[in-house]
Amino acid sequence: MKLAQGQVWRSGEDYYLIVVWERLAIEYKKMVDLETREGTLHQVTKKEFCRLIKGAELVQGA
Repeated sequence: MKLAQGQVWRSGEDYYLIVVWERLAIEYKKMVDLETREGTLHQVTKKEFCRLIKGAELVQGA
């Protein structure tokens, strides 16, 4: 699976929205509720993000 800007991943009860996708870094928003889209922004390397979403599922149509 390729990462892309705008993708939403679900891991447990948390959702991760890729806000900015760059070559070596990713800025994502961690949310609890997908409808309100309230959450906190985080900046990590691509490797760290892949470890974070390991075992997560891609939410289609989010």
